[in-house]
Amino acid sequence: MTEATLKPSSFYWRNYYNLCKPKVVYLIVFTAVVGMLLSTKGALPLDTFIAACLGIGLASASGAALNHWVDQRIDVVMARTSNRPLPQGKLSSRQALIFALSLAVISMVILLIWTNVLTTLLTLMSLIGYAVIYTMFLKRSTPQNIVLGGAAGAAPPLLGWCAMTGEVNSEALLLFLIIFIWTPPHFWALAIKRKKEYANAGVPMLPVTHGVAFTKLHILLYTLMLLIVSVMPFMIHMTGLIYFAGAVALGIGFVYHAVKLYRTGESDEHAMKTFAYSIFYLSALFGFLLVDHYARILIRMFL
Repeated sequence: MTEATLKPSSFYWRNYYNLCKPKVVYLIVFTAVVGMLLSTKGALPLDTFIAACLGIGLASASGAALNHWVDQRIDVVMARTSNRPLPQGKLSSRQALIFALSLAVISMVILLIWTNVLTTLLTLMSLIGYAVIYTMFLKRSTPQNIVLGGAAGAAPPLLGWCAMTGEVNSEALLLFLIIFIWTPPHFWALAIKRKKEYANAGVPMLPVTHGVAFTKLHILLYTLMLLIVSVMPFMIHMTGLIYFAGAVALGIGFVYHAVKLYRTGESDEHAMKTFAYSIFYLSALFGFLLVDHYARILIRMFL
């Protein structure tokens, strides 16, 4: 699409904002912030904290914009994505690519100057993992795309932790593991609902290649694994009873939705409710991590 064919609103800032998948980026930054806050029992250095939030957020926005750029032809044939800026002609392919690469460069500069080299390298690896390895290759070649590509999306809390401490330890890796296991059931629930669209676009999502019932079984198995993994922070004394109670309650809720989804057979009934709960689950789980962390600090202060 040439600049001359763009619609009049093409240069309005909201088109670029929507290119960043802001709701997804907000959740990513939130989990990164949780990683930062959990990494220390004291006050965080404000300059490093702000830089890490900006750098990780901009890198995530860059990955989202690159995803739009790579998937623009697929997005045209899918109802869920057909209203995005590129399919709608509100931005040109060139504008989107320049914007995405600019965000990537800015994010790396911010992280390199105000955090540390390890955080910068890990963030760059995550960006490449999502925008290149997953979006360009895995998404189009294997039904296990979201499993293999999930590592990039699971990195933010680990990146936040590393930004504050300059290292990656077992606790940071456990936060990574929680999101890594959460990603497949979260995305497969949506894929069930959008099975026909993915099939029309030629994307080999699991419901397309192996059927809806097979996918639902795997959603159930992953939610059971997630319930186990989610209580591991308590088992290694990283968290206390507040988090443990919240993780168990939320995990049982997720399993309930997965079982209900599984019992609907080949139907897509309850798929979007499971998808919606998965978003609530992750936000609430990381919220419990924070509440538990600061509750334990307050208890130690007054005992």
